[in-house]
Amino acid sequence: MTAVHNISSTWQTEVKRKAWGTIPTADNSTISSDLVAWQGVKSFMEKSVAAGSAFSSTVLSTYSLIYTDGGPYSTAYAGGVLASNGDIHFVPLGAPVGQKISLSGVVSTYSIITNNYYGGVLAPNGDIHFIPWGARVGQKISYAGIVSTYSLAATFNVSNGGQYSGGVVAPNGDIHFIPFVAPAGQKINSATLVGSTYSLLYTSNSAYFGGVLAPNGDIHFVPSKAQVGQKINPVTMVVSTYSLVYTGPPSSFSAFYGGVLAPNGDIHFIPYYAAVGQKISLSGVVSTYSIITSNYYGGVLSPNGDIHFIPYFAAVGQKLSSAGVVSTYTLVYTAVYGLSYNGGVLGLNGDIHLVPSRAAVGQKIHTLSAIPFDKALCLSPYLNKY
Repeated sequence: MTAVHNISSTWQTEVKRKAWGTIPTADNSTISSDLVAWQGVKSFMEKSVAAGSAFSSTVLSTYSLIYTDGGPYSTAYAGGVLASNGDIHFVPLGAPVGQKISLSGVVSTYSIITNNYYGGVLAPNGDIHFIPWGARVGQKISYAGIVSTYSLAATFNVSNGGQYSGGVVAPNGDIHFIPFVAPAGQKINSATLVGSTYSLLYTSNSAYFGGVLAPNGDIHFVPSKAQVGQKINPVTMVVSTYSLVYTGPPSSFSAFYGGVLAPNGDIHFIPYYAAVGQKISLSGVVSTYSIITSNYYGGVLSPNGDIHFIPYFAAVGQKLSSAGVVSTYTLVYTAVYGLSYNGGVLGLNGDIHLVPSRAAVGQKIHTLSAIPFDKALCLSPYLNKY
């Protein structure tokens, strides 16, 4: 296991007791089935936000990649996952190989069985599951680095977009795929690999893109072209919808791609073509706020409470502070034809890695939290998902 900072022995004991992070193998923990554990996340994040960052401004750097070609899909990788050993895995959409970067900064590739996945999650047993976009099988990589595939409960032939876009690990360990074009929800038991489908209340072409685990255990689907919000209680399997304030740009483009859970429990939808930001509070209140620009794919919560939007077509970085202030900053690299990065991952050292879509180099944001950031929090399904 990779050595990480300990906040205190008391905190670490509490993390293992509540098990709100996923610390597989050596620590032998599983995700808690009672979401009182959110209080542990909230408590630490409040301390981290109060402590702030050692940097007065946003600091970025780039690094070399081994594989950058997206092939016929244009996108090499889509979304990423933090492994329990500190490696960050990029999820292969068009790339014929897997690619990862270690905590020490070493980039390497590995063989996969197939591609066409969009986003991924870390299961309680340490397996990383890729979410099927156009793939006809599930695919995972074990803690030991073994790649294997498994049968899905259902696959859907879709001519305009993918089946599912990203996933979320529920408190009981089930992995829920987020329906993009698929007419049904799908989940898999991460221990047995037995999958099942369930009915949705709302479906459409390009309906939802990415999901977020809320403090109460509900999984929210992030509205792409959907005219309503949708969520599922993974315990009761009750699906419900709710009204949105903003439902899309005056065009056929998608509004939001991916979401982030803020320290106060708000879920933020990340603006792709949306003209505003949109969020839903713990109590279910939906509201919008002004942004400076759009064209982002997914977002990442920084230890100081900033939510960084990941630049896809955008030529600048954009972030939302814990105080609600939106600002932009200069990037070190942007792809010539856009399609730069697709999702991001918070590493164990606090760096935020942007996942290369068509980018020729890797790029990361150095957050340098004023207090050591906890491993279990980084691995938690509240943060570690697309």
